[in-house]
Amino acid sequence: MSDVEETAKATQEVAKTVSNALDKSEKFGGFITKYFGTTLEQSVEIFNDKLKYRRWENQINLMLKAEAKLKKLNLEKPPKELTLKLGLPLLEAASLEDDDYLQNLWANLLVNCTADFSLERSYISILEQLSPLEARILVEIYSNFTFEVNTAYAIDTLCLPYAIKIEQITKTNGSNIILVDTIKNTDKNKIVNNYDVYLALINLSRLNCIEGTATHGAGTYFGRVNPTYLGVKLYEAVKEPTI
Repeated sequence: MSDVEETAKATQEVAKTVSNALDKSEKFGGFITKYFGTTLEQSVEIFNDKLKYRRWENQINLMLKAEAKLKKLNLEKPPKELTLKLGLPLLEAASLEDDDYLQNLWANLLVNCTADFSLERSYISILEQLSPLEARILVEIYSNFTFEVNTAYAIDTLCLPYAIKIEQITKTNGSNIILVDTIKNTDKNKIVNNYDVYLALINLSRLNCIEGTATHGAGTYFGRVNPTYLGVKLYEAVKEPTI
């Protein structure tokens, strides 16, 4: 196939995509019209105005939370400026978040990354994929111990999202193993649906924020998980600022 033929074919594919998008937009407008009894143009305008307002409201909440955190740190302004390459995606993602707990994590990320902390695009991408429960579990896991290189940790997740049990396995002289059991904030009356926790752990594992335990049948067990370096760094990025 010649370059001209390939260009013509690509142009046709783009035209089809645009046509499909327009068709779907018209159908969506008709869908709104059924419920609001307005014209297509008015329906789409109502939807866009509502979306803009919600995003504006979320942006205001982000600003207020971030300003409060700076004030708590006795700072009038952030120590350094954000680059547009990372700052704009952060604000864009944060403006779509309605949950107050996650909004607070976005505000923490905004303040932390203007200090001596390197903001990575992956932090933004992962945070916008977390549910409130997944975020709480991430914070619960990583706020209860200090990560050390060359130290293995086995984290019992059966009491999540309100408590965890950590087995810290420290190797000394290449052979001796010391086990230190730590139980934090155990309250079995607050345990939520185990299936919800299980699904949350699966997603955290998919995002490389934790690692499940391999089973003999080549499966993965999430009743006990291991921390990852990415999970540690993400937690450090979204925890309460301590500039």
